[in-house]
Amino acid sequence: MIEPTEFARQAAALGYSWYAGVPCSFFTGLINHVNTDPALTYLSSANEGDAVAAAAGAWVGGRRSIALMQNSGLGNAVSPLTSLTHVFRIPVLLLVTVRGEPGVADEPQHALMGRITLALLDTMEIPWAYLPDSHQALAQALAQADASIGERERPYALLVRKGQFAPCKPAPVEVPPHSPRVAPRSAWRSPPAVRPSRIEALERVARLVPERKSVVIATTGYTGRELYALGDHAHQLYMVGSMGCASSFGLGLALTRPDLRVVVLDGDGAALMRMGNLATIGAYRPPNLLHVLLDNEVHDSTGGQATVARHISFAAIAAACGYAEVSEGDDLPLLDEALQRRNGIGPAFVHLKIAPGVAATPPRPGLAPADVLRRLMNHIGSPSLSVAGRVAADGRT
Repeated sequence: MIEPTEFARQAAALGYSWYAGVPCSFFTGLINHVNTDPALTYLSSANEGDAVAAAAGAWVGGRRSIALMQNSGLGNAVSPLTSLTHVFRIPVLLLVTVRGEPGVADEPQHALMGRITLALLDTMEIPWAYLPDSHQALAQALAQADASIGERERPYALLVRKGQFAPCKPAPVEVPPHSPRVAPRSAWRSPPAVRPSRIEALERVARLVPERKSVVIATTGYTGRELYALGDHAHQLYMVGSMGCASSFGLGLALTRPDLRVVVLDGDGAALMRMGNLATIGAYRPPNLLHVLLDNEVHDSTGGQATVARHISFAAIAAACGYAEVSEGDDLPLLDEALQRRNGIGPAFVHLKIAPGVAATPPRPGLAPADVLRRLMNHIGSPSLSVAGRVAADGRT
């Protein structure tokens, strides 16, 4: 049996002190300990995919991170594991509990995933090993995981069986109250066809968000491609997959780098896909996060199919979730005002209705996603957390 204090101590010795996850009873002792240790951070995510994306954002911010999940939650995490951490080469450490393991009695809903967990990890090209039962063997297992992470720059999974973590008493976790300032509800004065275009909104972002001390994260699809077309800059990151995860990635980065202003450019389809992360942002309340939702009521890059966003007030949802300041409307000065504010008010949320469609199909970024990310990390002064990067930083290459 592993004492949670010993796991956390050994993991911290390798630099892993930032956790995000969704609870499983197999993790009870570990999560309780992490929540009681002021030297550690635990972010409670709405789903496992958001936990992976938040941990990836924390990694980019310079914190070696661990994503916790039950193996049933691997299904929720497939998208960010295959199109975020794999593509951008972000090596998050995964702790995955094994429910439904063949030969071990468990609930019926775990039977299939228990049989296919190892094959699923292999299919996603994620190396794995079982968490050992002794503290002595734990050091070797963590070192092996860290070596793989450093060399491959991709995730590694440690699989946790029932009863491996010793119990630990929970500590009360308080969520601070909030009183958001909500702008008057707009009546969406303009019909969709005459609302501002996405490119007009992005021009504001490009002009009003300085490169210095700022990061702009653009959701997948035409948002990132149009931002790139306006001008490629070191403080911009274009999400090329993991739809819906831009806000959770931005949350992890904003929490680990309070010195930066983090601007997340979201879409209505993406926000609908992972709306639970609005509650997570509202609970953890990074003051340096601005969440901009460009809502054209369609999935533009896949042919203009309608979303269900037409009558939804995302700003009201954000306010209910705990964002400090929210606004909504269909005019560009609303966006200008939010972009020109300084840090300290957020998290702030802007729901801007825009027109559907594009004047011309925007180009795809010329750099590979991993190169765009490394450029961003260099721009914001985040250390490379790979073995190669650590060696280079030490001057031995």
